[in-house]
Amino acid sequence: MSRRGRRAVLPPAAHRVQPPLAPDGLVVTVVNKAGHKKEYDFARIPVSGPMRQSLASLFAVQSRNWNTHASARKYWTAIESFERFLSQMENPPEDLDGLTVAMIRSWRDRHIHRRGGVDSLMAMRTLLQRDSRLADGPVAEELARRIPQVKSSRQSYGESERKRVVLAARQQFRSAWIRITENTRLLEEWRSGGLAEGSREWRIGQVLDHLATTGDVPGTTLSNGQVQPRNRVLLGSRGPEKTWGRLFLTRRELTALAVVLTDKFAWNMSVYDRLDTPTKAPSAGETASVTYQVQIEKRRKGSGQWFSTENITDSGADSDGRLITQALEATAHGRALAAEVAAGKDLLMVARTCRRPFREPRNMDRPRPAGLLIFGVSQDDARHWANSHELDGSPFQRTRRTTVTNEGRPLQHSRGTHESIYVLPDQRVQHASREVFEAGAREALEQARAIVFDGNLADRANADHQETVTADCEDEATSPWPAPGGGCGADFLLCLACPNAHVHPGHHPRLNHLHQQLGSLKSALDSDTFQERWGDHLLRLEDLRVRVGPAAWEAASGRADDTDRTIVQLLLKEELAP
Repeated sequence: MSRRGRRAVLPPAAHRVQPPLAPDGLVVTVVNKAGHKKEYDFARIPVSGPMRQSLASLFAVQSRNWNTHASARKYWTAIESFERFLSQMENPPEDLDGLTVAMIRSWRDRHIHRRGGVDSLMAMRTLLQRDSRLADGPVAEELARRIPQVKSSRQSYGESERKRVVLAARQQFRSAWIRITENTRLLEEWRSGGLAEGSREWRIGQVLDHLATTGDVPGTTLSNGQVQPRNRVLLGSRGPEKTWGRLFLTRRELTALAVVLTDKFAWNMSVYDRLDTPTKAPSAGETASVTYQVQIEKRRKGSGQWFSTENITDSGADSDGRLITQALEATAHGRALAAEVAAGKDLLMVARTCRRPFREPRNMDRPRPAGLLIFGVSQDDARHWANSHELDGSPFQRTRRTTVTNEGRPLQHSRGTHESIYVLPDQRVQHASREVFEAGAREALEQARAIVFDGNLADRANADHQETVTADCEDEATSPWPAPGGGCGADFLLCLACPNAHVHPGHHPRLNHLHQQLGSLKSALDSDTFQERWGDHLLRLEDLRVRVGPAAWEAASGRADDTDRTIVQLLLKEELAP
């Protein structure tokens, strides 16, 4: 079944898939998902004949895994870089079995510190490891060495930068949406006969009808082939916004829409080339809102995981789905015209180009234009839009990164990618996390302070102090844990956490014995149970041991009498009331 639920059509019985490698063994044909072909001629590579044949064969085998020309271009660029490296050698190898460890190591050292170089290393390693002659031995071991990833230099926007970028995109798209919806309303009135015939609005409606049908306003073809719009006075100008732009987005306005969508949903820029028109999801009795089903195609997730569906609801002016509603309204005429001139095309992101005739794009992975209409957003579109708004580079990757880090969860990518690519390297996240780390450190310090011995060490007993089972109490009336009826309501073990407690050498034997018994109890209970009931008390005793000194503490070992042992046993059984 296809992704739209239609049964896939089987090829003719006589259909045969053409092998990617030509009979001469030097030309490889790569067919992308759209069926467009691109040839890669290895005869032009300045290496020996056997080396050309081997590289072409490996390239052809690897090409069976590709569905875009972009993948082929990445490997082809790596091969060109590799052959330049080999051609610079005094005695380059005749074939792949002539490669040595020193050659592979030198190739690696030359590229390991650059992002583009790392891409070339990984691509060439994938190809070379397909050759049976390099399956084992020293060269195979060198190829198998881990290639570290170069840290990305791309960062998310600061809040002020993000506001500036998104505000510019919103204003540009909203202006276009208002223009198109107003002219659409005028066109509908003209078609319904609601305008006085011959009036200015009626004549503009007549022009709009022609525009919606053909993609252009009535014009005059000049001797150089260019078409000059007529009715300049009626329309108010010959500029796009007053002529064909009345019903169609310009490429920069479509780019602005894509920027706003990226800020809202964190979609990759490549998504917009293949974004089908959202459909309305069924709603049980709901009339105040509408939910759209948006199908996202992300081919880098691997075969079988390309498509995911997002439900986005328009429930009001501030809802996420309102942007989808406006995008549908702004592209309605473009999509309707595309359905006429290119049957089967139902893509949301459509604009009208001002170039006439439109130059065929070199990137055949992107959707083909349909007459005067283009689909999706190209790298050139992103660059031109950024330049027009005086931005430093394309806004898409940084906007996506900003939205992902603001959301704090994976969006169209895995948890590992979210943490390693988006969160950990991002300087804005790192800076914002300082307060979290500081708060955590302070909390840990407070907790550590709360579970140490907080009493006082004394050389001898004080007759004014009241004896407890673990220490002497200076003043139970000022206890940190007062009892409802007055006095101290703390467990006797909490005496060691009380600033009113005093420990002198007479307490050491009993506390030493208690420390030993808690150590034995720890091995007998599961860790969670022990930590919940006895963990803090053990830590206080260990802290007390350090304060008393190991020598004095060990000297008290074995001096516990029957009374001490009985009291410790009662404490561990929790049979001593405070």
